[in-house]
Amino acid sequence: MVTLVAVCGIVGYVGHRQALDVVLNGLRRLEYRGYDSAGVAVLTDAGLTVERKAGRLANLEARLAEVGVDSFAGTAGMGHTRWATHGAPIDRNSHPHRDATGRVAVVHNGIIENFAALRAELEAAGVELASDTDSETAAHLIAREYGAAKERGGGLAEAVRTVCRRLEGAFTLVVSHADEPDLIVAARRSSPLVVGLGDGETFVASDVAAFIEHTREAVELGQDQLVEITRDGYRVTDFHGEDAPVKPFTVDWDLSAAEKGGHEYFMLKEIEEQPEALANTLRGHFVDGRVVLDEQRLSDQDLRDVDKVFVVACGSAYHSGLVAKYAIEHWTRLPVEVELASEFRYRDPVLDRDTLVVAVSQSGETADTLEAVRHAREQKARVLAVCNTNGAQIPRESDAVLYTHAGPEIGVASTKAFLAQIAANYLVGLALAQARGTKYADEVAREFRELEAMPKAVSRVLETVERVRALGRELADSKAVLFLGRHVGYPVALEGALKLKELAYMHAEGFAAGELKHGPIALIEEGLPVVVVMPSPKGRAVLHAKLVSNISEIQARGARTVVIAEEGDETVRPFADELIEVPAVPTLLQPLVSTVPLQVLAAEIARARGYDVDKPRNLAKSVTVE
Repeated sequence: MVTLVAVCGIVGYVGHRQALDVVLNGLRRLEYRGYDSAGVAVLTDAGLTVERKAGRLANLEARLAEVGVDSFAGTAGMGHTRWATHGAPIDRNSHPHRDATGRVAVVHNGIIENFAALRAELEAAGVELASDTDSETAAHLIAREYGAAKERGGGLAEAVRTVCRRLEGAFTLVVSHADEPDLIVAARRSSPLVVGLGDGETFVASDVAAFIEHTREAVELGQDQLVEITRDGYRVTDFHGEDAPVKPFTVDWDLSAAEKGGHEYFMLKEIEEQPEALANTLRGHFVDGRVVLDEQRLSDQDLRDVDKVFVVACGSAYHSGLVAKYAIEHWTRLPVEVELASEFRYRDPVLDRDTLVVAVSQSGETADTLEAVRHAREQKARVLAVCNTNGAQIPRESDAVLYTHAGPEIGVASTKAFLAQIAANYLVGLALAQARGTKYADEVAREFRELEAMPKAVSRVLETVERVRALGRELADSKAVLFLGRHVGYPVALEGALKLKELAYMHAEGFAAGELKHGPIALIEEGLPVVVVMPSPKGRAVLHAKLVSNISEIQARGARTVVIAEEGDETVRPFADELIEVPAVPTLLQPLVSTVPLQVLAAEIARARGYDVDKPRNLAKSVTVE
């Protein structure tokens, strides 16, 4: 069975219970995902009754108490917790969204990539949209198609299928119509959806955690499939109306495990979500042969005028910036400096109107990075934010934004957000190269296609990490671990050491391997684990040869060598006490595959030492004070 993941939380219900109670309970079980607003829609005797509020689920519940829950009496309904992608996290952008008549309600996970064209089409037809979201367009399109479907003897399911065929991107849609009060229709493309089968009741959700209290019998939907649920059961079709195969399964987790996708910790689940996080970050950023950013308030001329780039960030985000330096300098020939945000403004950096400052922050609220952004703006520099949280302060105060779309990350130590930041930084580099003409259009397209192949490469890494887990248990009693790398492997080494410090409370250091003889080699002693991130023998042959010499030196001094190398690199095997192979990928993209084993290693060492990998001591997910 495939582990189901999603950015937002969705619950739908048709049965014999009060739908509002079922939906709210389901949303509570999905709170662990993180969200910034919530809403419900119930099919009542009066039609569709909808309420939604920005903020925590408690805000919605308080609003429901104000208006009276009696007005939500009904046995069919749906709910949503939103993690904003299009539109700020405010009431009018919260789900469910309705059409102009209020007869159709829609909740949506994912990103509708062609929503701008669809919105323009609707507005040209006189439709007034009430939100800034891509999701609302689906409600209006379904309402328009519903009438035509009824004339053909169809109904809501046919209307949804018609609209789904027009949508581009990744989406899960759950739809209700006041004229069909005992039916809910849901559809998916590249975004999870699961059906729960009860006795006289049927559920649909983004995660089994939403209904596991009521049933453990479920059906997993495939790509481009639609389901109609009633209290008596379900029917699944493809987007053209043909009956489609499904995958029934029985949930064998308890509720706590179900929320974590069957994993002991959220971090382990989030490590496995990295292929999807990468795909979501890249999706929609190559349109008509061009790299595009999310909120681009910088023109191509502004980017052409850039003569220097600073990347400012903290922690893992800083390491993503170190990787970005290699890519941006290689692709654009612009000088790039990577700065710890906490030091940036205190050293009086030289900034002007032709300086681009790239501010990287998962939360968008990191205090040091926010102050660095403000300092850069005071010096008239242009600022581009790379962020995972729509509507956060750093994006609001920047000139342009690239959202990573990694989804909520619960584990304090960054995993999927870090890989998404690396991918986003590559997109920034390609956008600069495109605007400045340092790469031809076909070269930019080739680089983007190579990026698009990376989610599959990361999936391959995840399929082979059992030996890494076992190695983590073997190394749990070590007093220290050293990490070595060269070129883009050096930031990976730093990140590997940081993960081990964060999670296992061990002494860990990352070094540029060329610096080994300038001091760090004095630390080498019998049995000391040393993790080496090897460059490709094809892409960086000279560096590869030098690093093989480094491994030989430390092995000769009694260290236990753990070598991460690309598949087929036989030259390192004699010097590796433990060889971890990763797929061969372009040199600049190697951090996306070589980081993953180091995350797994750190997590397994921490677990073996009895520590909570989700909540390391003394650490917070977002550092909002200096």
